Amino acid sequence: MPVYNRERYVVSALRSLVQQRDAADLDIIVIDDGSTDGSAEAMRSIMDESACIRLFHQSNMGVAKARNAGLRQLPPDCDFVSFLDSDDISLAGRFKTDLAHFTADPGLELTYSLMTLADRIDDETLEPASDSHTMTLRGISLSAAVFRRELIERTGRFDEEFEQAEDTDYLLRVFETGPSYLLLDTIAIYYRRHAGNVTKEHSGRLRNHLRAIHKAMRRRKADPSLREVQGIFELKSPANWQMM
Repeated sequence: MPVYNRERYVVSALRSLVQQRDAADLDIIVIDDGSTDGSAEAMRSIMDESACIRLFHQSNMGVAKARNAGLRQLPPDCDFVSFLDSDDISLAGRFKTDLAHFTADPGLELTYSLMTLADRIDDETLEPASDSHTMTLRGISLSAAVFRRELIERTGRFDEEFEQAEDTDYLLRVFETGPSYLLLDTIAIYYRRHAGNVTKEHSGRLRNHLRAIHKAMRRRKADPSLREVQGIFELKSPANWQMM
């Protein structure tokens, strides 16, 4: 979990992970990317009762470098990797559902689930509020995936040239290698839409998203053995949101 100035949301995000400790031996790696608000203090408040959370601090270097810092902290006995952004919610039971598929198929390398966008989340229940606008889709989100460790190692690190859309670039690289994967119809996360991420999405994210696609095209041109990524992601306008 990379964190930068998410004092308002990060405790809820961490609670949504901690409540799933019965489903997996969780090692929650948090990288504080130079936050200047009360994020660190907020995180320490939940760490006092949750020994599975490990917090690391670095100067502000951007989300791609923060994600790579987290990957460098993976313990040797780690079998699976997932991600969660510090303002989102991991659904209760999500890991139990996903890990059962890996148990059933030892050759499976990746599960990729749905996500629900929500503009209001109740931080007590960790569910969309009754008056929230929601939309469920198979979007571009690292948090929708559970990766077998070997697939992470094969894909490599995040491209630190990306200030945004590093997740788009990474997922394209993952699927290009032709992993054994399942597209699940269960919801993995509630993606919290708020002023901070909406602003970023409408400015530099589209440009970086297109840049990631262009880099993927160049990779496939240079190496025809790479797979074309089709039918994995679904994009919709927020104007199509429906009330829950």
